[in-house]
Amino acid sequence: MQLGELLEGIEIGDFSGDPGLEIKRIAYDSRLVEKGSLFVALKGQLQDGHEFIEEAIQKGAAAVVCESPEDRGHFNGNAVMVRVLDTREALSGLAVRFYHRPFEEMTLTGITGTNGKTTTSYILESILLASKAKPGVIGTINYRVAGKTWEAPVTTPESLDLMRILRKMADSGATDVVMEVSSHALEQGRIRDCPFRLGIFTNISRDHLDYHLSMESYFSAKSRLFRGLGKNGNGRKAKAAINVDDPRGRELVNQTHVPVVTYGLGRDCHVRADNVRGSKEGLSARLITPSGEADLRSPLIGDFNIYNILAASAGALCLGIDLNTVISGITHLEKIPGRLERVKNDRSLAIVVDYAHTPDALLKVLKALKPLTKGRLITVFGCGGDRDKGKRRQMGRVAGEHGDLVFITSDNPRTEDPSAIAAEIEKGVRDAGLKMLPGQPGSVINITGYLIDLDRESAIRSAITVACEEDTVLIAGKGHEAYQIIGGEKRAFDDRRAVEAVLRGVGGGFVG
Repeated sequence: MQLGELLEGIEIGDFSGDPGLEIKRIAYDSRLVEKGSLFVALKGQLQDGHEFIEEAIQKGAAAVVCESPEDRGHFNGNAVMVRVLDTREALSGLAVRFYHRPFEEMTLTGITGTNGKTTTSYILESILLASKAKPGVIGTINYRVAGKTWEAPVTTPESLDLMRILRKMADSGATDVVMEVSSHALEQGRIRDCPFRLGIFTNISRDHLDYHLSMESYFSAKSRLFRGLGKNGNGRKAKAAINVDDPRGRELVNQTHVPVVTYGLGRDCHVRADNVRGSKEGLSARLITPSGEADLRSPLIGDFNIYNILAASAGALCLGIDLNTVISGITHLEKIPGRLERVKNDRSLAIVVDYAHTPDALLKVLKALKPLTKGRLITVFGCGGDRDKGKRRQMGRVAGEHGDLVFITSDNPRTEDPSAIAAEIEKGVRDAGLKMLPGQPGSVINITGYLIDLDRESAIRSAITVACEEDTVLIAGKGHEAYQIIGGEKRAFDDRRAVEAVLRGVGGGFVG
């Protein structure tokens, strides 16, 4: 595509060069620059792309979009310079044009909130499949459409990567795309030019305060999705589905200018559930909507999942899907990777892997498992390094108050000292009244307390080894992740595979 075509509609402060220049690709990472590329210099948290302009030109960049190049000399006819006020904003517009507005023939749904985004996206995907639609999903676990799957380095990709993925989905025949929208993506404008037809709000609780610094700033970032609904649409009216059992949800209702379908357990909600019952086999409830009422059954365990079911149901109704199809989609979704995922085994042990990595998420999972557990609730978890430190003590307190035996271990320590992270978690566990056990706790059913084992695989082994048939073992924090980040190294590690290896090693086995 010619440079002049790409720059249409973008506010330019300075331009020197040939607008007819042919651009073969766009890159914001200098390592990905090839001959004929347009390099966009982004200012990030850790690095500034402007520092790599010279490298990009040496690698063959034909043009560079920047904000304030300190040294204009290295252009000198070697590359076209385009100066803009905001390169992130420019990148989004460039990506839309380069990939030929891939969202034009698709319905975009954005899901945001602290917890439940992934589960809600899976349920809505199942409902869309039941309606004979062809959905694509962009989320935490992966990006997928029509049987094709891509790895998900981040929940919501940078705008350029996002438009490339949407183009692949459009070319694969996708009619709908369901997207988990992170607060980082909203804050950084990654979805700036996405014309969402539907926005879904799940809930909000403490997370990412290392980035946002305050809950007000965090909520403000989340609310951008709803404040922007309908502003860059393609002629189709946008709607919102909002959880008004969450006080922040009630605030959002007043912040968006599009029609809202509210959901929750309150009797004033448009979409609500009555007679909710949970068991080891799943959930059942009466779904009450403006379109009628119906009984629902879901194989998903955990009472809190009723909110994810309601979120997807409200969203589906906003998209014009009938109630019978909604029920069918809910019924046929059997499990979600790393979300209260049971690892089946021939020892009849209840072993559950979950992604819970915030105080609120861990609380909900423990509360869901407690009524299903006759013996001890054994919890294995840690907290990520180089992330919000304030939640560590809170999560320790939650684990200690609602569990019986806690193994404090490593999550993704990154560049932090794992023992320092564990010490902060330990404060919360001790606040809850649990005492450190001397050595292994044994398998006696009334033993409670906590241990620290920074080797995650070892901690998982210990928890399973001491578990009785009436106990439940929860391994929390990483869920679907197939890696562990220690220092600067990303190592292969999967909680589910670790469980399977332990079961083989202690004379048991896993099923499925």
